Amino acid sequence: MGTVSFDFKGEVVVVTGGSRGLGLEIAHAFGQAGAKVVITARREQWLKQAETFLTDQGITVDAFICDVADAASVEQLVQQTLQKNNKIDVLVNNAGLTWGAPAETMPLERWQQVIEANITGTFLMSQAVGRHMLERKKGAIVNVASIAGLGGGQLNTVGYNSSKAAVINLTRALAIEWAARGIRVNAIAPGMFRTRMTEAILERAESLVAGSTPMGRIGQPGELAPTVLFLASEGASYITGQVIPIDGGRSAQ
Repeated sequence: MGTVSFDFKGEVVVVTGGSRGLGLEIAHAFGQAGAKVVITARREQWLKQAETFLTDQGITVDAFICDVADAASVEQLVQQTLQKNNKIDVLVNNAGLTWGAPAETMPLERWQQVIEANITGTFLMSQAVGRHMLERKKGAIVNVASIAGLGGGQLNTVGYNSSKAAVINLTRALAIEWAARGIRVNAIAPGMFRTRMTEAILERAESLVAGSTPMGRIGQPGELAPTVLFLASEGASYITGQVIPIDGGRSAQ
């Protein structure tokens, strides 16, 4: 048995929501491991900055605007990617939204927006890329869920919590359905990391969040991407349908 390394040379990796935050960290890590990276975002402003950053790091990257909640946009992205690269080896479903409001006053349009982006978007991307992977009988999908999907304890984000729980069960359902056909589907469930989505919470309550985490701190840059690379690698060739919390022990309490 040889040693398995995170070597993605010659592989094509699609990271949705790859223009900043955890998505950009994941895309950067795959690029550093030799992959050709395809990043998506809804806004060109952030996408261009991310493309420039990755290119400056010596990473081969394509950047495409895509709204993952829109089936036509997803199909266009997959076709663009296949035209340029002929294949997709890994899909990371990272794009997502949140909205904060008490459940009793949550606007319906905000609930729908979060559900569409987080769970419908993850399904549409998995379906479109999955068809291609099934033809090749090979591929790995990693979904970005959240510890908010493992329990109901994150307050005032009922749509987000519900959507991330759905992502977890979508992961399991796809994994079982496609396991015998060469496709592995897993998920990570991040705890609290500093991103644009969490800025407001951390400004108010970082010490509280850190204090309720067994390791006594929030997640740091570089602590999330290695698990994604592992799940996408041959080192995880017998792992599918699993959800790995990356949360400093919070979900173990």
